[in-house]
Amino acid sequence: MAAPAAGKVLYEQEGIFIHSDSERNEDQDSLISGFLRVTEKEGELIVEYKPMEDAVDPSNILCAGKDSSSVVEWTQCPKERMQKNVENQLSYEAEWDMVNTISFKKKPYTNGEGVLSHVHERNKWAFFFNVGDLKTIKIKKEGWPYLVFCLKDETSLPALHFHQGGSELFLDCLKKHVLLDESPFDQTVLIVNNHSKALSQSFENLFDDTTFGLVQKFKKDPYTTTLGGFSKVTNYLFDAFRGQDAEHLQRPASEVADLLSEAIPGLEINHQEEPGFEVITRIDLGSRPEVERREPVSIEEWTGKVDSEGRIQNVLHLKLIIFKGGLCHVVRKEAWKFLLGYFPWNSTRDERKNLQKRKTDEYFRMKLQWKSISEEQEKRNSRLRDYRSLIEKDVNRTDRTNTFYEGPDNPGLILLHDILMTYCMYDFDLGYVQGMSDLLSPILYVMENEVDAFWCFVSFMEQMHQNFEEQMQGMKTQLIQLSTLLRLLDITFWNYLESQDSGYLYFCFRWLLICFKREFSFQDVLRLWEVMWTGLPCQNFHLLVCCAILDSEKQKIMDEHYGFNEILKHINELSMKLDVEEVLQKAEAICLQIKNCKDLPSAVCEILGVKSEALNPAAESSEQKTLPVKQTSKMMHAVEPNQSSVPLDRDGQSREPAQVVFSLPHA
Repeated sequence: MAAPAAGKVLYEQEGIFIHSDSERNEDQDSLISGFLRVTEKEGELIVEYKPMEDAVDPSNILCAGKDSSSVVEWTQCPKERMQKNVENQLSYEAEWDMVNTISFKKKPYTNGEGVLSHVHERNKWAFFFNVGDLKTIKIKKEGWPYLVFCLKDETSLPALHFHQGGSELFLDCLKKHVLLDESPFDQTVLIVNNHSKALSQSFENLFDDTTFGLVQKFKKDPYTTTLGGFSKVTNYLFDAFRGQDAEHLQRPASEVADLLSEAIPGLEINHQEEPGFEVITRIDLGSRPEVERREPVSIEEWTGKVDSEGRIQNVLHLKLIIFKGGLCHVVRKEAWKFLLGYFPWNSTRDERKNLQKRKTDEYFRMKLQWKSISEEQEKRNSRLRDYRSLIEKDVNRTDRTNTFYEGPDNPGLILLHDILMTYCMYDFDLGYVQGMSDLLSPILYVMENEVDAFWCFVSFMEQMHQNFEEQMQGMKTQLIQLSTLLRLLDITFWNYLESQDSGYLYFCFRWLLICFKREFSFQDVLRLWEVMWTGLPCQNFHLLVCCAILDSEKQKIMDEHYGFNEILKHINELSMKLDVEEVLQKAEAICLQIKNCKDLPSAVCEILGVKSEALNPAAESSEQKTLPVKQTSKMMHAVEPNQSSVPLDRDGQSREPAQVVFSLPHA
């Protein structure tokens, strides 16, 4: 049998054992230790098991010094340094370079010279197979869990024992590509279904009528359900793999919608008894102005805003041009630290160096807290075990197609893991929740530095914290606010969503949860985030981004008479098909259209942080009143949220008129 071709590694775990002699399973010689790997090559999924050496090669220990946290500086340690690190660890007086000691990797057997004779004996236990040839998997979860693979030609492979756990992670990996259904005759046997639509249909099975799996999973873990299930919706909702005999058991979409709304208590966004609810009648918003965007802020423009001591000048104008065009990539590493609040805008270069020094020491002290926990201690700390398990699971599937994170031994993955583990030490109450790895990944990609990425992530999480809290108050609030804005912008479309049991807008849950991370390409996410971090042109601009996306799709949804299933499917299929510049352009135009309205409901004013013209008719300057629509569209109100309005001119200097209006330069 030919060796499996190299491909994309989807799963890999060491410490998987074959008990070569069941009568002597306590004998070390009867235990064959190896690694289990799942790879994808040209659309085919390959499962491979291969024995490992008993010895560890110290030269394979990866480590990084205190001053080399950038992933591009990772190197292999010489044996002497490794031994010194181990001694320091045992004395509990380690320096930060010990904290960064990562892992060691056992080498698979080869047929090269110098291999001991018993290696050849153990090599006979190696095997691999195409998942398409897999018929069933027998599982045992009590004690040491094990899996037994049975192929379609009735070949039964040796049982793989997961002494260190991880069998569920392996099965989760397979479930992304095939359906695993419990045998009706033996609950310890999973039947493998390799239907070509298996990946797409894995979501539909959550609607099983006997358990209403989606609702139950959503109530138990809305983040996992949304990030996983909602991304796989297809036309086969409700009836996939159920056959005609089950048709009479299927529940109508309205009942599914009601149950989903119950999953987030308090999300009665269409009920007038909702606290603070305001009935929004049809309002004439006027025509939507045209807006133009500019080129990204260049390195020359950025450095031109920095004085001799390193202070950033004309901050508001700088934010404005970032909002209108984003940043060129070479500027991001420095600019994001300011936009996220890690660096104060008015700090000097020396002050920032001192800040980084303090923050570096603080970070590694927190990192040492979890690095120094022994296995025995961790056995008595279920919370930490759960965090570690979830982080390892998420890290292994976060942006793996990005060159920064691809490959099984990528140091970027190690840094991603370590930063998230350290964040658990920083915020004990929140710890780690699925989806946080999506928020960290772009930040680490830009910073290329462990410490800077951590503190920028901390700042970002301060904005996103409520999204991940157990009561989901942040998500409830945002969905209610989004519904309010949609009613204002197009009551007809909102009424249509209501008529199709989609008024709760749960199809937007993932957008809001991880800030559109799964909706745009990786590079577009960088642009979108830096634009939103400016805080311009209003509060909650991300809700207007949602409105812009839905505004582009509403006509198709209504013209095609999409129902509950089709709306959910259509919205999810927009992922990676959206153009960030078009969305930002429309979102800004919507913002200007709303601001130009004279009779804004107070609820909308509160959401966007703007003043109603009806309440303050004198706020509009006579100069702006006389401007034609197209000219007005090239201007933007630049008032930071939660701050008083400071009138500035084009260069960011103070001026007298009460209304803040910028005329943007074109690139």
